[in-house]
Amino acid sequence: MPEDPNLKQLLVEPASVDELQVPQGIIVDIMLRLLFNEGSVPLRRFIDVLKISNRILDSLLLWMQKEYLVEVSRASAELGRLGNVYVLTDAGKNRARDSFDRCQYVGPVPVSISAYNQAVELQTRQRTRVTAEQVSNALRHLVLPPDFHRRIGPAINSGTSLFLYGPSGNGKTTIAQAIAGLISGTDPIWLPYAVCAGGQIIQVFDRLIHRPVQEENNRTGHLQRHDRRWCLVERPTVAVGGELNMDALDLRFDPVARIYEAPLQMKANGGMFLIDDFGRQQVSPTSLLNRWIVPLEGQVDYLRLNTGQTLVVPFKQLIVFSTNLNPHELVDDAFLRRIQMKVEVTSPDEKLFFQIFSLNCRRLNIPFSKDAFLYLLEKWYKQPGRVMQCVHPRDILNTVHALCDYEGLPMRLTPELIDEACKIYFVN
Repeated sequence: MPEDPNLKQLLVEPASVDELQVPQGIIVDIMLRLLFNEGSVPLRRFIDVLKISNRILDSLLLWMQKEYLVEVSRASAELGRLGNVYVLTDAGKNRARDSFDRCQYVGPVPVSISAYNQAVELQTRQRTRVTAEQVSNALRHLVLPPDFHRRIGPAINSGTSLFLYGPSGNGKTTIAQAIAGLISGTDPIWLPYAVCAGGQIIQVFDRLIHRPVQEENNRTGHLQRHDRRWCLVERPTVAVGGELNMDALDLRFDPVARIYEAPLQMKANGGMFLIDDFGRQQVSPTSLLNRWIVPLEGQVDYLRLNTGQTLVVPFKQLIVFSTNLNPHELVDDAFLRRIQMKVEVTSPDEKLFFQIFSLNCRRLNIPFSKDAFLYLLEKWYKQPGRVMQCVHPRDILNTVHALCDYEGLPMRLTPELIDEACKIYFVN
């Protein structure tokens, strides 16, 4: 819910075409394409798709009638012009075909890039703080060293960058997911469906990333009639792994639809961007980090349209790097200095390993056996010199559970079952 008066003013429903702050031709083209695709369109349908007021739409349709682009196919005496159903004239069909050559976008009218920048800045200027209790609760399902939350909480509140590193299988991704849950649970954020820059449309809203806040939960009454080109969503989380490439970090132009898709970091604005398995991407760590040196320092990003025009957009999200590789082999000290918080997630000692093991025994309803546990430590860790990982108890006990279930036997923990499960799980 926006408290800033400037944000409230930004979200007020526009009363005229000029207040939309996008060229009228772009709006008319969207209307023509909608009519061409659907044949006949009532005013209510225009409102639902373009998400602008019936007053503006009616004025545009009246202008289009005068230009002989549309005509009324059906009218309602009770509703007046609000009940009209519109179709294209022959001249309108020709104009619609021309508009498809320019762009095929049909959806909410975009907002201006300047309005988008202002909205993101206003909503990230004072980040909602998380408390030590909130961070502790978010991590309570994990067995971690005492006061581990003190390493994570400050990074969340600073809202800049965090580097998680350490051996694989010890919960770095799970910790990052817990951070994402914390961020998404704070105040929601207003983001537009699309933005307009240099006469081009850039799609920002992504159904896989942006989760609209339910109507009964969003507190928008104080806005009265807000601009419906903006959607109130949970603070977004973008998570990528080895599939990440450089194209995903730049504006992507669709040559068929002739619109741009926002880069991943722009979709993550106001939330969190997780780069998991850092160092295993299709692009080298050096190239990836060079791309982000300026945004990490200046909190702005530079994007380029095919026309050559450069756009400046906010870079306002918590960037989390997670890797099981040696940080000094991935990046140089100059880049590490730009990441404010570095947190090592280490392998558990015997005490933590025991806590994780007994917790998973309770989860799977397997009676804990001290003798079987000590046998596991001696036979499968101490003798071969194997390093313990936080994920091992869960995986080994899941295999024990599967073996007992397969044979129709009651759940139990024995050295024989430990041996069988470990032979299946570990690779010699």
